[in-house]
Amino acid sequence: MHNDSKDKMLFQDFAPQTKKDWIKKVTSDLKGADFDKKLVWKNLNGIDLEPFYTRDKKKAFLKNTGENSSETANYRRIAVKGAKEGNHLALKALEEGMTGLLFEIKSEVKPDELLENIDFNNIWVSFVLNEEFFSFTSALKSFLEEHSIDPKTVRGYIDFNFFNQYLSTGKLAANSIEQLGVLTTLFSDYPNLKTLVISGTIYQDAGSNQVQEIAYTLNSLVFLIEQMTQKNCSVQQIFENLHFILGISSEYFVEIAKLRVFNSLLYEIAAKYGVHNAKVGLSAKTSVWSKSVTDANTNMLRTTTEAMSALLGNADGIELDPYDNPFKKSNDFSSRIAGNITTILKEESYFGKVANPVDGSYYIEELSLQMAQHALNIFKSIEAEGGFISQVENENIQSQIAEIRMKKVKLLSQRRLAMVGVNKYPNLMETISEDILDHQKRNDDPKLLVAQRAGLEMEKVRYNTEHFVSEKGFRPSVEIVSFGQLTMRKARAAFAYDFMGVSGFEIGSEQSFDSFKSAVEKSASSDSNVVVMCSSDPDYSESALDFVKDFRSKNTSKVLILAGYPEEIQESLLEAGLDGFIHMRSDIFKTLTEIQDKISKTTKPLEI
Repeated sequence: MHNDSKDKMLFQDFAPQTKKDWIKKVTSDLKGADFDKKLVWKNLNGIDLEPFYTRDKKKAFLKNTGENSSETANYRRIAVKGAKEGNHLALKALEEGMTGLLFEIKSEVKPDELLENIDFNNIWVSFVLNEEFFSFTSALKSFLEEHSIDPKTVRGYIDFNFFNQYLSTGKLAANSIEQLGVLTTLFSDYPNLKTLVISGTIYQDAGSNQVQEIAYTLNSLVFLIEQMTQKNCSVQQIFENLHFILGISSEYFVEIAKLRVFNSLLYEIAAKYGVHNAKVGLSAKTSVWSKSVTDANTNMLRTTTEAMSALLGNADGIELDPYDNPFKKSNDFSSRIAGNITTILKEESYFGKVANPVDGSYYIEELSLQMAQHALNIFKSIEAEGGFISQVENENIQSQIAEIRMKKVKLLSQRRLAMVGVNKYPNLMETISEDILDHQKRNDDPKLLVAQRAGLEMEKVRYNTEHFVSEKGFRPSVEIVSFGQLTMRKARAAFAYDFMGVSGFEIGSEQSFDSFKSAVEKSASSDSNVVVMCSSDPDYSESALDFVKDFRSKNTSKVLILAGYPEEIQESLLEAGLDGFIHMRSDIFKTLTEIQDKISKTTKPLEI
């Protein structure tokens, strides 16, 4: 018997829902709360991202966003201080599955010793050097010719670190453009060995957002084109020798979009110069900014998401820093782990085996479109105001980056931006040497861009604690005492545990009491240096002031903190002897620093 229901389209009895319908429903569920404030993500690129997309959204996608490749180079950086040692490390890296070698030349070395037994057919070989070792390039060319290595099989780039050196030191070598021209001519028969390298990593490492990194990198390209065409180098030749390096940080989807946007805008700029078929290299390097010294193992997770972003964003090569790179010379284990991340993603998670897997994703496509427009606006404004060098010299680019950096630091201090092990979710079992924590007061030249970690302010807090331990002979301890309404006191105790834990103090488990009087009695006479009171707002209104007065009558030296912010009685509490509050709007850096100062003033070294 024929079943008519089979001929019916699925969901035909349901009317299609528009975006307006969904917003109406969401607003109802939000019980009057503002939709934009609650659910629309406004990130530091100046982009508003909605929580959902509907069919009636205009479908507009970026073009020329790059191509995903199964041959993405998995680079390991090798600092070359001697040819034989460098060669040994290179061969070891290849045995461990690396498909790219990045030699950072730090001394005079002979290519035939450095590159012995390295098969150019199967791997990417790149170099980073400065003008002091420019002669290495001629020796490299001779090596390739003497060993009859097919020029087409040599894949990689030679990086003079031209722009990063200028931005971080303020010095622009007079003969840099001439050297780049010589290098381009020298390797003109090697189509896959790029000699004009532009790195944008310094921008992100100095605290920029992603659209700034895209725009400034493209501005530096325009400068390079202008300079090299004056030296009789054709635009076609310039694009055929270009390789770009961008940083990647932990904003997963934004970083995917960034690489796609860069490819797209680069294609547009090339088209403006009449170039349509040049294959430009693009690799990605994990950022300094997103890494931490505290709970450093978390860097492995950050690096993994960064590698995923690079692969999905269509990078040709990836360089992952070992997780312990921020604070020590990496060992075999950390280097191997870094190399394995990309290998596992490519071979076991099938990244690189699907052509452009993110194409058509409404979220990423919309993100890419908005980022492209914002980056293009910045790019055009820099060019309109005199171009890259002019805007660096008058410190406009640096000030724009500093503005974003300060916003990021503020979000971290307010804990609105979470960084595991730094401002949230501390590893309380961790011990860390004060020697590896960055605590120096910076007197940064506003003209220079300096690579730095996002969590430097919190490192200073942790340094103060470790320095206190070495000076006084013991670690400050925190006692969390709770009383009153169960749900709220538990929630605030958990908050206090997390907030105070990132300081490096010894955090005791929550002590629950039937009444505030018994809480006072126990905590005032304990050995802790800090007491955090946790309860509900109604309980605070009823007994917090008595708690503080009673506590201070028994102990005047301990630091006493309240978890929460009862505005009606805050002044009375402070007058009675409360030292401060910790709550969702607290500046964690400022609050913990004040607590450390008070502990230092009221404690003496242990007598032995």
